[in-house]
Amino acid sequence: MSLPTDGHVHTEWSWDTVTGSMIGSCERALELGLPSVAFTEHADLTPWLIPEPVRPLLPDHFRVRLRPDGVLEPPDLDVPGYLACVAECRDRFPDLKILSGVELSEPHWHRDRADALLEAHDFDRVLGSVHSLPEGGHHHELTVISGRPPGDVLRAYLGEVLGLVESTADFAVLAHIDYALRAWPGEGPPFVAEDFEDEFRTVLRALKASGRALEVNTKVPLPGEVVRWWFDVGGEAVAFGSDAHEPGLVGHGFADAAALVEACGFRCGRTPHDFWRR
Repeated sequence: MSLPTDGHVHTEWSWDTVTGSMIGSCERALELGLPSVAFTEHADLTPWLIPEPVRPLLPDHFRVRLRPDGVLEPPDLDVPGYLACVAECRDRFPDLKILSGVELSEPHWHRDRADALLEAHDFDRVLGSVHSLPEGGHHHELTVISGRPPGDVLRAYLGEVLGLVESTADFAVLAHIDYALRAWPGEGPPFVAEDFEDEFRTVLRALKASGRALEVNTKVPLPGEVVRWWFDVGGEAVAFGSDAHEPGLVGHGFADAAALVEACGFRCGRTPHDFWRR
């Protein structure tokens, strides 16, 4: 089985990377035999309040962006510099199809900024995602939320994802529907997908109605049940994304992910660069 396109890759142009490299990611994609790669750099539109106990634990490139009130405000994407790097890589790697792209974080909360970004630039691939939850007048990035049962966090997260999917925000692929699982504690009760089947199916039905694709994100392998539920509700398309922030993770876990998606009833698209479809 040939590997699918990696449609979710971050490089040095995403503010939260320190080891990202667009050139290195292209080299890795060619090494793996990927048909194409989409560089979907972060456009994080929501400031996060970082809890005081967590602040000293942040990596330097996060900590330097903290305001005195403990809020981290992600910087704007340098789109001209990023697109120039894409053009350079297209010239340098003619055998690799390279897609431009952006990952919009909570675009339904920031429609003016999100719409302006997309109107100004013609990206090939646009992902929509949720990384944070509102609480106490601020927003908190999910992986640093503490003190709430993980099941409650997951349900709250899926509620926000439902709001994103039901909105008219302009994006083609829902990224990492299971993002909240990255904060699921290793100790205590394990995650059981069936305990959250109703919530997942509600989001998936809305996603199907919107005509968008579901991403199978391999950073934390998407539970197979979610892919089967996507097929069950009539989902039409699947995209794949490593969410790599360094070249060595491009295409990570794609063989297993492709086998799972195929077993659930989806097949390669008309071209190697297309979404997989039912």
